[in-house]
Amino acid sequence: MSRRVVFVIYPGVTALDLVGPHEVFTAASEVARRTGRDADAYHVEVVAPEAGVIRTTRGPSLVADRSLGSTRGAVDTVVIVGGEGARAGADHADLIAGIRRIARRARRVTSVCTGAYLLAAAGLLAGRRATTHWAWCDDFARRYPDVAVDSDPIFVRDGNVWTSAGVTAGMDLALALVDEDFGRDVALITARQLVLFVQRPGGQSQFSAQLGTQFAARQPIRELQHWIVEHPDADLGVERLAARVAMSPRHFARVFRDEVGCTPAAYVERVRVEVVRRLLETTDCAVDEIGHAAGFGTPETTRRAFGRRVGTSPSAYRDRFQPSRAS
Repeated sequence: MSRRVVFVIYPGVTALDLVGPHEVFTAASEVARRTGRDADAYHVEVVAPEAGVIRTTRGPSLVADRSLGSTRGAVDTVVIVGGEGARAGADHADLIAGIRRIARRARRVTSVCTGAYLLAAAGLLAGRRATTHWAWCDDFARRYPDVAVDSDPIFVRDGNVWTSAGVTAGMDLALALVDEDFGRDVALITARQLVLFVQRPGGQSQFSAQLGTQFAARQPIRELQHWIVEHPDADLGVERLAARVAMSPRHFARVFRDEVGCTPAAYVERVRVEVVRRLLETTDCAVDEIGHAAGFGTPETTRRAFGRRVGTSPSAYRDRFQPSRAS
């Protein structure tokens, strides 16, 4: 039986918040058909307060198949798309009433990025844990104090309500929904077909080693950041790093923290954990071997650092997000 997925858009949405997850569901339908899981996995629709052309914040306009008010029948998944117009949309009484009505008929309700504002305005996040784009989490928490806002994960599930972080995290959320519906292999084959790096776990931080910090204004420190990323298995102690930029260790540590926003050791750990994560996703190498390649001194150091940054063990991460041999 085809699962009906309804995307809700409105003026001021971000085009990629719709197009990315939309492409995941349509690609997954093809994968499910080709692999014999389901001949008609998803039926995808786009609705808005009024049918027709909807202007985005930037980029191409979108077209709603029909109006939200005219959408009838049962729905498997509702996806509230995000964008700069979300906060204004949260005060649009007809839009919020329409979301509330369609949510009552849905098996699960989701949002991409700032689409969480609309779910909260509709009362669908009260008492629940949720996330949105990291840049809006503080504002969201102030506006909706009855929601337990978590600014770190790329997506959060609380019962039948799922919320995701900014923009491309909506594709991670959609892949997780495909996983729930048709299994890990269909989700991962879909990810490969779309040339996505790999399906990321919801508990993974919104921030990579680079996104979670800032690039230094001073060229020597900025060049050193790039060098660390390219040489994670080198001796990256403070003394060696300070020598590379011709500073004393104490002065270097202070300048690095001021410029980058974290200590040299914290930055190095983030980079090395990212290397471990990438190798877990793309190779069959043993965890101990991967930790050594990433520059961690011992297997226990690898496991502790990975747990701090990713929220799970390396072996559990690989078991969950590496495709089976059957695929």
